[in-house]
Amino acid sequence: MDLQDQLRNLFPDHTPEEPEKPDVKPSYWLQDDPLICKYEKRKGKPVTIIEGYNGADTDFKKLAKDIKSLLSVGGSFKNDKIIIQGDYRDKIMEFLKSNGFSVKRVGG
Repeated sequence: MDLQDQLRNLFPDHTPEEPEKPDVKPSYWLQDDPLICKYEKRKGKPVTIIEGYNGADTDFKKLAKDIKSLLSVGGSFKNDKIIIQGDYRDKIMEFLKSNGFSVKRVGG
């Protein structure tokens, strides 16, 4: 007899409720113009650069943090650009499209 059966014996009138799963997507300010996702090499290291966001800096910084935590990589936010260490264009573009952004791939 497992724990669920023991609880049913102790409380026969109780019906367990399903826990609610919060379906909260991060809300960013969406724009009409596409974000530009490009690949560069800086000092011999590959980097992915996202630029072209014309919303608030706080939203863009939040987006940068979410992308970095999604990919578990380092990066920074400088001069209205998100710089991600490594070549992750495909994963970043998929993430941005799932959040409602239009994305344009530049280079390579």
